[in-house]
Amino acid sequence: MIGIGKMLAGIMAIWAGALAAVASAQPASPPPGYTMPFTHMWDMAADDGQLYRIMVSFPSGGEPPDRGYPVLYVLDGNAMFAAFAEARRMQEYGDLGKSIVVGVGYPGDDAYDVRRLDDLTPALLDPPPPQWRDLAKYKSGSRAKFLDFLTGKLRREMARRYRIDPNRQSLYGHSFGGLFGLYVLYARPDAFHSIVAASPSVEWNEQGILAEERDFAERLEAGKIARTARLMLLVGGRDIDDEPEPVEALYRRLDPLSAYGLRARINRYQEETHIMVPVRSVTDTLRFVFSGPS
Repeated sequence: MIGIGKMLAGIMAIWAGALAAVASAQPASPPPGYTMPFTHMWDMAADDGQLYRIMVSFPSGGEPPDRGYPVLYVLDGNAMFAAFAEARRMQEYGDLGKSIVVGVGYPGDDAYDVRRLDDLTPALLDPPPPQWRDLAKYKSGSRAKFLDFLTGKLRREMARRYRIDPNRQSLYGHSFGGLFGLYVLYARPDAFHSIVAASPSVEWNEQGILAEERDFAERLEAGKIARTARLMLLVGGRDIDDEPEPVEALYRRLDPLSAYGLRARINRYQEETHIMVPVRSVTDTLRFVFSGPS
């Protein structure tokens, strides 16, 4: 009996050792994620209850400019904010980094949220054009409310938390965000100091944005617009989603309006696809919005 007891004790010791080895091989908890330096983040509700995730990159120290920091609002913040934030931080060694970047996104970890369709576009035609039929199941057409949020409640909250320059507020949008940027220029041309429209989806609703463009041009030529944002268009040479030619044609129509106060330019990234235009455009955008004329 004693021999059997010793044998069972030995087996139990071996099992205990094996279990301990397995347990030690398993991490107690996942390692922490990376947190970007000199950033803040919070969720904020618009007046209609829609919830947005706000991400802010701000200078690491020193006194702000006398008039406050210029601000760039970046749409689709979940996808775009990190690139713009880190580029701004690295350029604190120069003058471009003395600024604030605000990513406007949605709660969650997905790069893109379907809610962007509603926030960034006019209502889809009924019946929808064939190429947009798959999107008809989603809500669209709340761009005016979203613009009110950007220029109202969000801007007031930024002014409460940071020392910002109210006259140097700029906007960046890509794809549907670029289309939204054009809408802002046409509907409320003085709402932002500068607008960057990257690969704007001008073909939405069979280029329905053309009617808004014509109305804007007529008002500008008639002297009914006192001040208008500066505009930079971005386009990729290999963009098969929002093809280059409509954007190139848009620039050719807008450029003559410089005689009436509109300052427009275009940057062409010949080797870039639709999704790569934002990555390529980060530093060009920061230079345009933060080093341009007051």
